[in-house]
Amino acid sequence: MKKDFSIGIEEEYQVINPSTRELISHEQKITEMAEKYLQDQVKAEMHQAVVEVGTRICRDVGEGLEQICYLRKNVSEIANSLGYKIAASGTHPFSAWQTQMITPHPRYDEIITELQDTARSNLIFGLHVHVGIEDRHMALHVANSLRYFLPHIFALSTNSPFWEGRNTGFKSFRTKVFDKFPRTGIPDYFDSLAEYDNYINLLIKTRCIDNAKKIWWDLRCHPFYPTVEVRICDIPMTAKETIAITALIQALTAKLYKLRTCNMNWIVYKRPMINENKWRASRFGLDGKLIDFGKEEEVPTKDLIYEMLNFVDDVVDDLGSLVGTGFYS
Repeated sequence: MKKDFSIGIEEEYQVINPSTRELISHEQKITEMAEKYLQDQVKAEMHQAVVEVGTRICRDVGEGLEQICYLRKNVSEIANSLGYKIAASGTHPFSAWQTQMITPHPRYDEIITELQDTARSNLIFGLHVHVGIEDRHMALHVANSLRYFLPHIFALSTNSPFWEGRNTGFKSFRTKVFDKFPRTGIPDYFDSLAEYDNYINLLIKTRCIDNAKKIWWDLRCHPFYPTVEVRICDIPMTAKETIAITALIQALTAKLYKLRTCNMNWIVYKRPMINENKWRASRFGLDGKLIDFGKEEEVPTKDLIYEMLNFVDDVVDDLGSLVGTGFYS
């Protein structure tokens, strides 16, 4: 059944002053030193208090776990040697975005010029998971169906209740900060690849964007890689949490692919309905309820998580997910 389903993982880390525990600019010292050992796997971000890492293409989640542990270990050691600490959470609990330095770069300058304080205040930290699908038509079909599960996946990752010294009342305030950007949130349903490509081309033609990387949806068919990319999650604190979420996203992708090849489809729901569940996941995390659209009633989020795990149970062995992560049911 395995039709690639390779994975790539991107994580965004906080750079912390160990004395004050505030965010601090590392002036790209971490990325410069990391280039000697990790080449292009460690990158600068728009805010200088952020470091981004990315794995190589991984055949399975076991390989993904090895790479994430390796990257986390090396970035932490480099940061420590320079007098910094590394942390992982969707937002920093009390640092103010107004005091954070922006990385000098033409691309970031362009984004700041266009989006102003929307971009300057976007001091958030996320997890992005890529799953490989070579066929773009199939990738779009999977993305259309996978949208339904985004709030469930998101609820598992929520860890950013604090913003600028306040308890916001949300389990994840990170998404509320990011919602100010254009072209974010749950994507729409596209009937065909031609419709999707026409939409992208229209945005480029009318100078809304210069390329499709400026579409920052919670889920997208990546514009340059043959992957479906899930972008909705807060950055987990631990590597095992990251790889568990990655394994789930990979399994959902494989299951939806399997259904399609068996001439079966997951029911496609409209974006406003999925948005209701995303809002609930952001507000209450795993402690709340999501809407079961089939039953047309509220259901505890944890119950729907267990249903989702049962849904993918027939593909995880082929993917090597349980053995690959060291998790056993």
